[in-house]
Amino acid sequence: MQNLCGIDEAGRGPLAGPLVVAGTILLENIDGLNDSKVLSQKRRETLFEEIKQKSKYHIVFKSAKQIDEFGISYCLKSSIEEIIENLKEFTNSFLMDGNTNFGIQNLQKEIKADAKYPSVSAASILAKVSRDRFMSEISSKYPNYNFDKHKGYGTKDHVEAIREFGRSDIHRNSFKLKALGEVELGKQTLLDF
Repeated sequence: MQNLCGIDEAGRGPLAGPLVVAGTILLENIDGLNDSKVLSQKRRETLFEEIKQKSKYHIVFKSAKQIDEFGISYCLKSSIEEIIENLKEFTNSFLMDGNTNFGIQNLQKEIKADAKYPSVSAASILAKVSRDRFMSEISSKYPNYNFDKHKGYGTKDHVEAIREFGRSDIHRNSFKLKALGEVELGKQTLLDF
């Protein structure tokens, strides 16, 4: 699909750090694009630079505080709307990886789109590399949590660090952990780690 803006996110499920959503319109073909999760970190880093040079793109960060205040779905939807607003002069064709379009007009959705459409693969890579770099950069500010290793996801070591040190200011307080005996309150997410 020519001029397709692919949209994907990184960081929907971690216990800490931002949600990052990217939209990408490829201007040239790029070899080796795929879902960011199946590529090595080194390959993602190389492709990240190439994608930025050969596309129109927009990347949105939503902080843990915003996720706690507004909810993950609202943060996703508002990020997608910002991407569409910023890239609509270049295309009117938008495709999101996943099973919902959040009720957004003109947004198509498809499960596994990040493995099927180069522009969605590119968005997947931009989102993941941007988020991973952010978590690595702030890791030294939060030495108790080793964010550079797990990027805020709910690994055993990360859950143990939360147990020992509590949550930092970039942890998502609305994501409750069964492993810590936390209970679900209202619309909060209960994570089984």
